[in-house]
Amino acid sequence: MMVGTPVLREKTIHINSAILASRSPFFLKFFSNGMKESDQTHPTIRIADTEENALMELLRYIYSGKLTTTEPSLLLDILMAADKFEVLSCMRHCSKLLRSLPMTTESALLYLDHPCSASLAAEVEGVIGVAKEFLANKYNDFDKFQHELMNFPLAGIETILSSTDLQVALEDCIYTFILTWARARYPELDERREILSCRLLPLVRFSHLTCPALKNILAHADDDIDHGQVAKLIAEGLLQKAYPKQMECALTADVTTCRQFTERAYKFKPVKLVAFDRPCPQVIAYLDVTREECSQLFPSGYVWSHSFRLARWKGGIFFNPVCTMNKQSKLCTFGLKLMGFSDNQKVSTVSTVVDIEFAARTRSSGKFERKYRSKGTFTGDWSVKFDDLFGVPWSMFIADEDLFIDGVLHLRADLAVVRQPQLHA
Repeated sequence: MMVGTPVLREKTIHINSAILASRSPFFLKFFSNGMKESDQTHPTIRIADTEENALMELLRYIYSGKLTTTEPSLLLDILMAADKFEVLSCMRHCSKLLRSLPMTTESALLYLDHPCSASLAAEVEGVIGVAKEFLANKYNDFDKFQHELMNFPLAGIETILSSTDLQVALEDCIYTFILTWARARYPELDERREILSCRLLPLVRFSHLTCPALKNILAHADDDIDHGQVAKLIAEGLLQKAYPKQMECALTADVTTCRQFTERAYKFKPVKLVAFDRPCPQVIAYLDVTREECSQLFPSGYVWSHSFRLARWKGGIFFNPVCTMNKQSKLCTFGLKLMGFSDNQKVSTVSTVVDIEFAARTRSSGKFERKYRSKGTFTGDWSVKFDDLFGVPWSMFIADEDLFIDGVLHLRADLAVVRQPQLHA
């Protein structure tokens, strides 16, 4: 029966009280002097009607040491009943069975959403860990599964967005997604703001949002979000970008905060930019690429950076490390490429002359050393490429410890406008 409502149904069960008492501290007290029901000829246990199947399975387990089901939902209910009636061996048995079952999206989400008491934490922790790992691996391509994720509950969204291995084009996509998801799932403004503020915004890695996205978030008021909280998160992200070494100690002490600044498996890698207006329009782009990422370029791959802009040229510029194979020698080398795409019809036929310099930092000098310099003319869509940045075959490049400082290759592209046309409205 439901507590507080009239009795709907009674079921009489003939049991051996000694067996139940030997398996459960709860029943030991129940059938001895530990509870008021102990002196009753027909003691009564009140349960919710939804608990009946789980209790019957639990009683069978106490007698036989076995369960008759492997259905995840019922196993979870039995686990809850075993916790309620203090049958520790059944709790361990259920936990072991749940971990051994083939994991599916439905069962993983069920495990994450199931209520859990403090006493159950140790037994359920392993099951929840397996469920989180399954979801993170299955849905690690965010762009591919974004539509499906719109139907996920909050616990599933938190699990997937917490993953550093999540493959996503830009962190901007994560921010846009959580707003869209929250608006669809929580129509009440106050509840939506609470979910975003406490559960979802801390999962966005603000230090890896693009500059246009950061400007847009700060410039446009939105009732969904706490702008004070967002401004604080953005400020922390910018400080981490500007002073990574100084922030390292503070971040190490806080796992959650540290995760917020960890770079995901972005399809477009973040770049650090320094821009000048005088004496001429200029932008310096810094890009860090790991040895593993470089290895994946072989024999003819690209790494795509965030897009950035230069002066009044209305288009996105991409900074691309590349692996190029020489058609004659068949040798592969490491190169750099700049690609520009115009998004303004007015500038598709006009030219901007730009000085271009590529550089890399070495361990021996500790400084960026110029590797390539040229002058390019930007007209509409364009590209500038230097096939062999270090003058060595790929195998020698990838093994050079002087280039990979702590496993990271530090690259720089310097673009300075030499001549720019005057555009009139």
